[in-house]
Amino acid sequence: MLLLFFAMVTGEEFRTMALAFEEAVEQPHFEKPSFRIRKKIFATLDIKKQQAVVKLSELEQSVFCAYKKSIIYPVAGTWGRQGWTIIELDQVIPQMLHDALTTAYCNVAPAKLAEKYKQ
Repeated sequence: MLLLFFAMVTGEEFRTMALAFEEAVEQPHFEKPSFRIRKKIFATLDIKKQQAVVKLSELEQSVFCAYKKSIIYPVAGTWGRQGWTIIELDQVIPQMLHDALTTAYCNVAPAKLAEKYKQ
């Protein structure tokens, strides 16, 4: 029998994950925390909604969204078509979140930094 364990990821856990990347910093962005590498945003956090938004390519977005569309899905409109993707923190498996966050970081980080995290 296969049992799946779903653990809610808190805003603080998300923050810790995002800031663990080399040179990652937190800065405000429209009254929400954003996580950046050399001034480029790779993720944002909406603590009230328990959501994160990460920057993926269109292909990466389609792969992550295939996991479960009620947990990982494109931002509405143009931003979503550009790869910005919502992740429901209260439903996502921590390893899936970590993979999406790593992918987002690698998408905006300089090649030398990104190479350290690519699998």
